[in-house]
This record gives sequence, C-alpha cells and structure tokens, in this order.
Amino acid sequence: MKSDIERWLKEDGEKVLSEIGIKEGQVILDFGCGSGIYSLPAAKIIGTQGKIYALDKNKTELNELMRKAKSKNLRNIKIVKTSGELKIPSGDESIDMVLLYDVLHSYYLSADERRHLLREVYRVLKSDALLSVYPEHMESEEIKREIEEASFYFEVEYFKTIIHDDRYTQGHILNFRRSGE
Repeated sequence: MKSDIERWLKEDGEKVLSEIGIKEGQVILDFGCGSGIYSLPAAKIIGTQGKIYALDKNKTELNELMRKAKSKNLRNIKIVKTSGELKIPSGDESIDMVLLYDVLHSYYLSADERRHLLREVYRVLKSDALLSVYPEHMESEEIKREIEEASFYFEVEYFKTIIHDDRYTQGHILNFRRSGE
C-alpha cells in the first residue's frame, strides 16, 4: 500500500498543481520548499524548458530533494540554500509563479516580515504572474488582505486535497496575480 507521499508524488501532485495553474515551460519559485513535496511534481509539469528554483534554509531537506530529483531524472530543479533571510536571489520580473505553501505563518513571521517577503515576491514575479498560497496556519481573510495590500489582486480560491505534514488533507489554495502597475 502506497503512503500518501508516494501517491502524491506519483499521481495526485501533478494533477492538483496543473489545476492551480502550473504550466509547461514556466519558471517557478518554491519558497520554503522543504524536501520538495511540491517542487517534484511541478518539475514534471514544466518539463525540460521550465525551471524550478527550490529555496529553503534546511540543507538536509534540500539534499533529500536533489536525491529524489536525481532518482526521477529531473534536471530542471535548482536548489537555492538560504540562511533564512527573506531575500530572493532572483532578478526582477524573472519568475512566472511563486509557491508560498505553508510558509506565511503568523508564528514564524511577523507582519513586517510577511510584508517584506511579499515585496520580494512582487519584485521577482513577472507582470501579471501568479502567486499561489497555501495559508495553513492563518485565516484566509487575513492573508488575502495582506497580499492585496502588497499590490496583488485575488484571482481564485481552490479547495483541494493536498499534502501537508506528510499526509493528505483538505486545504484552501489562494491564487493572486501580480498587478502590472
């Protein structure tokens, strides 16, 4: 019997991530990627013309992600080790989609830190690009307000079965567009 993670990585992850907007050829930033539970299926979707920047501060998890990517022959993932600062080492308007999945926590990040991170996300996203958020530990309305105040506009909310803490759960995914100014 397959574990939830095995089933997600083999079957369900690609389906869910395609439905929320990941497309072939895109450049994706998975901020706080951990061991790649979203990066790996996204890498399959975007194909050889796309690229995933998998950013995390945990070197062990990044190594695990690269081990899994290599075993699946995925060469479009580039790991980005950070020291935990909320700076994204990418050029302005260079990313098609940012995933902030289970990252915007009020107990990990202060309101000022969340605003700073959202400014960084805005900077690296191309005009009209997508910010996809899985706000597991914050109220949807609170996070919507904060993201909209950072010059994004709310586009759609999905209610999906996704992986969280290594098991399937029902969760809301909120997609925002970077306003073109």
